[in-house]
Amino acid sequence: MSYQLELRHFTYFLAVAEELHFRKAADRLFISQPGLSRQIKQMEEIIDAKLFIRDKRNVRLTVAGAYLKKELNYIFNHIHLTIRQTHLIATGIEGEIRIGFLGSAMQTVIPKLLVDVNNRFPDIRFNLEEMSNHLQVEAIEHDQLDLGFVRLARVPKGIQIKTIHTDTFSLVLPKSHVLDANSFKHVGQVSTENFILFSSDYSSLYYDKIMSICEDRGFSPKVSHRSVHAQTIFKLVAHGLGVAIVPTSLQYGFDLDVKFLKIPKIKQTAVLSVIWKENNRNPALQKIKDLLGL
Repeated sequence: MSYQLELRHFTYFLAVAEELHFRKAADRLFISQPGLSRQIKQMEEIIDAKLFIRDKRNVRLTVAGAYLKKELNYIFNHIHLTIRQTHLIATGIEGEIRIGFLGSAMQTVIPKLLVDVNNRFPDIRFNLEEMSNHLQVEAIEHDQLDLGFVRLARVPKGIQIKTIHTDTFSLVLPKSHVLDANSFKHVGQVSTENFILFSSDYSSLYYDKIMSICEDRGFSPKVSHRSVHAQTIFKLVAHGLGVAIVPTSLQYGFDLDVKFLKIPKIKQTAVLSVIWKENNRNPALQKIKDLLGL
């Protein structure tokens, strides 16, 4: 065969795979639709694999096409990252560390980490984004993050995990609530009230621990609201719409009309872990890992 795969083939393929519409993909690429169709056909011939199922109404990826799309997204993302890191290094910056985190990590480990890194490695930059556990794991797998701060018991193969901080749990009440530090003994005292919790989609491990704290006192909480944001939960509590159970460290950094009562004598702890990909080749990451003792 007289032709071979070129970068343009991959670019054209990804456009069609994302749009699942040849005309829209052609418009996006500023080429003609017949020309795009020829390029995709040529690519399928070179690879010897059918990548799309096409009829008059729909375009769908084959199993092989879906696999290729996933791998090309990873490769293109890695190329983009490599070019960015190269530019940073060339300008005197040691590199960039991309960090995903749950909200409570910003109240505990991340500020200290940033200060320590700035003192030791002032030429390393950071990109921070608050994300759910699931999205952090997915981003780590696809090399879109270097470190994640999560509440998980296990992670997929190829990702490392280590406990970085262990916290207690506290009951969150409106400031006007009758319970206070002297009268509060256990969560059974609020068993008849509505509970406002973090969504199980945000952290199933954390959600299960909250439920077990209540079950250990002989009741299942009546959950009236769920959220992925601590501030939203605290505002709902402040307005008298229920009570909440959160990691104790979340009491810092918010100025709302709520009070935190540490839950005594429970076995559950709020474990925060750091995750990273084993084969991550970001040159700045090893310095951060050494600083964290990973």
